[in-house]
Amino acid sequence: MRSIKPRHLRRHPIPRYLSTNTSAQSHVTPITSLLIANRGEIALRINRTANRLGIQTTTLYTDPDATAQHAACSPRAIGLGVANGYLDGERIVRLAKQHGIQALHPGYGFLSENAAFARRCEQEGIVFVGPPAQAMADMGDKARSKEIMTKAGVPCVPGYHGSEQGETELLDHAKEIGFPVLLKSVKGGGGKGMRIVMEEGEFLQQLKSARAEARASFGEGGEVMLVEKYIVRPRHVEVQVFADKLGNCVALGERDCSIQRRHQKILEESPAPDLDEATRLDLWEKARTAALAVGYVGAGTVEFILDKDSGNFYFMEMNTRLQVEHPVSEMVTGTDLVEWQFRVAAGEKLPLTQEEVMERIRERGAAIEARIYAENPERGFIPDSGKLVHLTTPKTDEDIRIDAGFVEGDTVTEAYDGMIAKLIVRGKDRETAIRKMELALWDYEVVGLSTNIEFLKRLCRSQAFVEGDVETGFIEKWKEELFDPIPTKPEVYVQAALGMVASQLQGSLDGPHGESLGFGDITSERKFVFKSLDALDAREGSVVDVSVVQKGQQLFDARVVRNGEDPLVFENLVSTPVSRPGKTDLVTFFPETRIETTVVQDPNNGNKISVFQHGAKTELSLVDPTWYEKALGLKEIAASVVAPMPCKVLKNEVREGDEVVKGTPLVVIESMKMETVIRSPQNGVIKRLAHKEGDKCKAGTVLVVFEEEPSQ
Repeated sequence: MRSIKPRHLRRHPIPRYLSTNTSAQSHVTPITSLLIANRGEIALRINRTANRLGIQTTTLYTDPDATAQHAACSPRAIGLGVANGYLDGERIVRLAKQHGIQALHPGYGFLSENAAFARRCEQEGIVFVGPPAQAMADMGDKARSKEIMTKAGVPCVPGYHGSEQGETELLDHAKEIGFPVLLKSVKGGGGKGMRIVMEEGEFLQQLKSARAEARASFGEGGEVMLVEKYIVRPRHVEVQVFADKLGNCVALGERDCSIQRRHQKILEESPAPDLDEATRLDLWEKARTAALAVGYVGAGTVEFILDKDSGNFYFMEMNTRLQVEHPVSEMVTGTDLVEWQFRVAAGEKLPLTQEEVMERIRERGAAIEARIYAENPERGFIPDSGKLVHLTTPKTDEDIRIDAGFVEGDTVTEAYDGMIAKLIVRGKDRETAIRKMELALWDYEVVGLSTNIEFLKRLCRSQAFVEGDVETGFIEKWKEELFDPIPTKPEVYVQAALGMVASQLQGSLDGPHGESLGFGDITSERKFVFKSLDALDAREGSVVDVSVVQKGQQLFDARVVRNGEDPLVFENLVSTPVSRPGKTDLVTFFPETRIETTVVQDPNNGNKISVFQHGAKTELSLVDPTWYEKALGLKEIAASVVAPMPCKVLKNEVREGDEVVKGTPLVVIESMKMETVIRSPQNGVIKRLAHKEGDKCKAGTVLVVFEEEPSQ
């Protein structure tokens, strides 16, 4: 692969980032009591380090999180009530004072980058484990931060960052910059309130959408927009920096976070691939310059856009907190950055010099982090929520780490971000780390909601990714490969049927499925009808008939017929099932291979079967037999569009009686503070709109009903 060699760079010696101010002294007061003002995996992760250091912790929780893991991980937990309680800074400060807590760690998200909250902690004598409030304010305002960076000599993307916020004025600035442009909120983060505008005609619509989303995510002031030149083939490369109160600042390597969807990261790695040493060192130097320019203290991340075409890089923003992907940097530097935060907040000197950091990076190889999300990649990465009715995770060791906020039985609520866990692996080099990541993902099993795990496995097998040819548009660029349909193998259906037979024998299978002939005799037969629910199945929705004949103890014949095609027969299968309520583990000897499988029946949807086999998950639906439908008098209902996730209806784009074509916007919904447009799956006439603006809906709730005879 061609290494990027920026035209504007000259090779320079390794910079010494540790200042000469090492003789300066700061008052060191060890932290002994801590309030963790966050939730989920980050609260658990902070608590783990605090316990190791002998720091007494208190956690916070809201009503949706009353049974969450972080609420039970500390000796004391305090309830905040409603879902947005994590944003009630004044109350959180009062609670810290009331309970005599010395320090507060904001985690990431919520109030972690709120300068006013940091300032209130400082005013009340509470140690805020984060940067000074003024540094947070300077870097939190995207317009102000770019002014500071430009003055400090850190290159910035061309754009408009001013106070003229009228639609016409912003459009004029966009035309002056030249399309395509990027709209984003001055308070933005995590891709919220951000839109790419490819041409002038769509500018106003995208501006309105970005502002609405930004207001919902960041509150008042979120609708103030920046307009920047959009880099067509950008990479997202960021540098982890750390500064103490003595004037010392180091860079702990860079992370490539280019694999994204909806402008949000799903995979991060360090070191960044296909990056020459001159560019790498210059990125570190510019990141350090950025931190020192605002008098930074603590952990921070300086984010850059790197143009794949020119090799130039530009300052994008600084995240004034610990980030979700910090374990990647910990893996390649052998550090605990939360411990560093505590020590720096107490006034101690940084534990390592820049030379020591660089030596560790050279020794420790490469690390990759995959975010395990409750979402459906095959349907546009729409968020999901629900109960984790079955959860199996990879085994961990010094090179495989899991930071998780949920265990089996927990509920991932739509009230917050849908990240279930982070899987972090390390290898001697990048290729080894990728292979270890895929093998670890093979061991993940999740039932109860959709996840991105199967997508992440495909990503690890992508040749372009393995070669390091990454950019923020990677998923769109390679979508045909990443979402290439494949047929479900017949052995999957056989194992599903054998799992259902074992469930019946345990008396745990509900409904009319598994119609039997001669059950109880020496030879008995069970019949099942399945449909594939996998959007990547080459024949999704095809009907597959499976019959299983038990010939003896653990001895079976099986017959598979797909859509009336010629049957495929398997004879003398030796199968050993081990059943638990709703779950069966199978070891079956097929003619040419031994297959180990886990079959799980979702108790919240008795017709849904998940099959885990050969490191892959297949979702099937048990089809009710025709006699069952007739007995209950079931009738086919009119075609409808349902909510793909728990959501709030923001706007109905059509009216009853409208004639629409496939792809027409029907409803705009909001879930997890993200806007999604639901489009028509067909040509037809709108019969009924089931909900008005502002209504809250569960996943699967009907939103729009069509006339029964759709127009062609």
